[in-house]
Amino acid sequence: MKFENILEEINGFGPFQISIIILLCIPRIVLPCHFLLNNFIAAVPPHRCDISTTDDGGLFRNLTHEQRLTVSIPARGDGDPKSCEMFAEPQYQLLSNSSNSADLPTVQCQSGWVYYNSTFTSTLTTEWDLVCDRKSLTKATGTIFFFGVMTGAIAFGFLCDKYGRKNTLLASYIMAIIFGFSSAFANSYALFAVLRFLTGFGLTGITTNSIVLSIEWVDTSHRSFIGVIGSLSWSLGNMLLAGFAFLVNDWRMLIMTVTAPLGFAVLTWWWIPESARWLLVNGKVEKAQFYLDKCAKFNKKQNLSTKLKLELQTLSNIEMMDKMDKNYTYLDLLKTPKMRQLTLLTGIVWYGVASTYYGISLNISGFGLNMYLTHFIYAAIEVPAKLMIYYFLNIIGRRKCQAGTLLLTGICIAINIFIPQGLWHVRAIVAILGKGLSEASFTTVFLYTTELYPTVIRQNGLGYTSFMSRLGVSVAPLILLLEDVWTLLPQIIICSVAIIAGLVSLLLPETQNVRLPERIDDIENPRANDISSHSMKSSGIFLESKTTTDP
Repeated sequence: MKFENILEEINGFGPFQISIIILLCIPRIVLPCHFLLNNFIAAVPPHRCDISTTDDGGLFRNLTHEQRLTVSIPARGDGDPKSCEMFAEPQYQLLSNSSNSADLPTVQCQSGWVYYNSTFTSTLTTEWDLVCDRKSLTKATGTIFFFGVMTGAIAFGFLCDKYGRKNTLLASYIMAIIFGFSSAFANSYALFAVLRFLTGFGLTGITTNSIVLSIEWVDTSHRSFIGVIGSLSWSLGNMLLAGFAFLVNDWRMLIMTVTAPLGFAVLTWWWIPESARWLLVNGKVEKAQFYLDKCAKFNKKQNLSTKLKLELQTLSNIEMMDKMDKNYTYLDLLKTPKMRQLTLLTGIVWYGVASTYYGISLNISGFGLNMYLTHFIYAAIEVPAKLMIYYFLNIIGRRKCQAGTLLLTGICIAINIFIPQGLWHVRAIVAILGKGLSEASFTTVFLYTTELYPTVIRQNGLGYTSFMSRLGVSVAPLILLLEDVWTLLPQIIICSVAIIAGLVSLLLPETQNVRLPERIDDIENPRANDISSHSMKSSGIFLESKTTTDP
């Protein structure tokens, strides 16, 4: 008896499972709004040195505004004032248009900056003058946020397996609300950075719990559907972020706007069920029976029979014997040979997927459109990408989809390296295609990883892979800074990472039509008659095979 057999009796995909997706939709919409929020709150508007305090005794004040700029600030090649330099003293000879300003002495801005706020009312940049020699601090806020996410991945991976998916989900909601709103009222850059770190920490629990709760309640044949359709909420949130940012131009109000929906998520938390798989593994059979009966009633099936309840108790006893006198930790990911191999391979793939996705998302150019429309287009392309990958996941399997999307993403980046800048229409089309493929690889890896790790350490496994993912995200902005060394270097690095991760994913086992492993023993010592011949040929890491195939 396996948990899938029990799900088959009460309908492993019905109104109960659909309601879980709906209940988890709102918090998942919030995730991209925070993860990509830095594109808007840390935007750098056009700026120049403030020359309002410049006065040499009377002549300067008699000049027009344009003339003051001419004699005070050197011009760029396009004729606009430079952003970070001003003349050491007014150069009146420039008014005759006969002098060359290239060799005139300049200094850094002495009295702050003037910002052209035609797009934003206020950003982090204008709030704390994060320009010129401090411009790297704008990207640092994003890196700090993802360090929080990275740290939270480790903590929530442990907490979710120890205290359950539902309880830690509530803790995530509360943390994200408190620190999210608090960051909107920060009165210094240092305080804001700390609060963004803690916000990222809290949001991680939503990331890991939402996907696991969805997957652990459905039968084998519908796991890909749940994973892909549920992830569409990310794309919806990503598109909504462009709208929110367009309507709310102040960075403080924008943070509060994208955090507010979590208040409603807290109210809907009461209807979210705990994972019955987790309850059984932890010996809470009566609670598991309660939720399974609830699932049966919701799906218009009969409650568990006495025989099934006895088998449920037997299944729990087996799981408890495996867990007796042992608390699973991250070390269990490395203690046994096949788990160690699985951990290494999934870590590389997750790093590659995340680094590629955010490397593309944070380097949007070539459209000739404003940033809101550009962001919306890049978000909208994710929807057909997800629908496409859902079709292929059930046709060619998880492993080929993972490898294929990563390799094709790398190829798109490589093509753009060789396309001249003048052909921006072609570059834009290739970039959109690459963005869609990178999103398809992200959608696949969430589902794929959930199917690879056994129930007893699934959250630890997802916590570890989430850590590797956020490591890749944190490094992505630093990679983009390398364009100052060589313009093509960031693209070459991201292209290489995508291709390497794609090749590594070919070493993972196929999980299509395969039971979710429940114990480490299912990975290390599977019974020979429970493993499909295809899985035995595909990898040294085995999962227990489903006894029946999908229709």
